[in-house]
Amino acid sequence: MKAARGTLVFDGDCGFCTSSVRAMARLHIRAASVIAWQHADLGALALTPEQCTEKLQWIADDGSHASGHEAVAALLRANRPWAPLGHALLLPGISWLAAGAYSWIAAHRMSLPGGTPACALASQAPLPGADPQGQ
Repeated sequence: MKAARGTLVFDGDCGFCTSSVRAMARLHIRAASVIAWQHADLGALALTPEQCTEKLQWIADDGSHASGHEAVAALLRANRPWAPLGHALLLPGISWLAAGAYSWIAAHRMSLPGGTPACALASQAPLPGADPQGQ
């Protein structure tokens, strides 16, 4: 099967994100390039580290960007057997639910299968030496 066009940029420091990329490959969901943002030329992709730590990023061959659930939809739409699901994720109502689900998963990725404390978003990560119980 020929690789789909586009570049998928994920958080390579996150075990859940890395596991998800591996699962995507097992399901034959492909992009022309899949790269951890930590190893990407973000300037060439017109991305910032903040964008990449907060959400999955999709860069289409025409240079257009999608992030979060819209990046997932774009990736699926670029893969023939998965395209209908990708289109469905952008339908009114479903898109709202998909955005909420994506936000919930991103906020809890350190607790999901494959996740580690390193998966926590910067805004959720405890400060070094801080007592997690607040004592």
